[in-house]
Amino acid sequence: MTDASVPHSARVWNHWLGGTDNFEVDRQVGDQFAALYPDIVLVARSSRAFLKRAVTFLAAERGVRQFLDIGTGIPSAEHTHEVAHAVAPDARVIYVDNDPLVLEHSRRVLAGAADYLDADLHDPADILARANLDDSRPVALILTNILGHVTDPADAEHLTRTLMDALPSGSYLVTADGTNVLDGPAFEQAIAVWNANAPLSYHLRHPDELAHFLTGLEILDPGLVPCASWRPAPGTPPEDLRPTDEYGAVARKP
Repeated sequence: MTDASVPHSARVWNHWLGGTDNFEVDRQVGDQFAALYPDIVLVARSSRAFLKRAVTFLAAERGVRQFLDIGTGIPSAEHTHEVAHAVAPDARVIYVDNDPLVLEHSRRVLAGAADYLDADLHDPADILARANLDDSRPVALILTNILGHVTDPADAEHLTRTLMDALPSGSYLVTADGTNVLDGPAFEQAIAVWNANAPLSYHLRHPDELAHFLTGLEILDPGLVPCASWRPAPGTPPEDLRPTDEYGAVARKP
């Protein structure tokens, strides 16, 4: 049952993206966070735009037709399945989350457009067993803004590697998470407020730590960079190109 009295990360993120699938408590915490770190709205939108560009690139230029999006959050406009299907209607998208709220929204919104697994990132064997992936074709594994919820970076690296090791050669990892290099103190202060009010904590990391998640993979140009700097579309407005503390990368499994 949805608890409207406790802030929820998926709903707060939805609020920052300008969505309506949130409650007053989510807007209050989200606005309190934004008062301490105003760039969080730009971070959220930059991360979503990066995901859109990465999925479009993989579907259009690399021919990927399987997308495994773990920790998807609330499906909203221009989510993975919509972006992939705009390029390749035959693409299969599997969303994975273990939150009842996300499950509720997914059943209502997806309506057969994508598969949904009620599963936990911390049990990669269960995810892989139930995803029914075609091992003869590459898979795009999407881990955006979820590894920061894994407290121990060594555990986050292990989970990422376990998933990638099980995927076919030629598969890809799309990853992005919050960092603490451009405006660290303000972001850290806001994160402390979040961690004091929400049941699921988040941990900012230096890009050097995020780079460990890509070990053994071929990192595509331009590398691990602020999300706004990853292959921006021609004509992107200058305000959407400003770097923020959200770094992303796309990498290929040899």
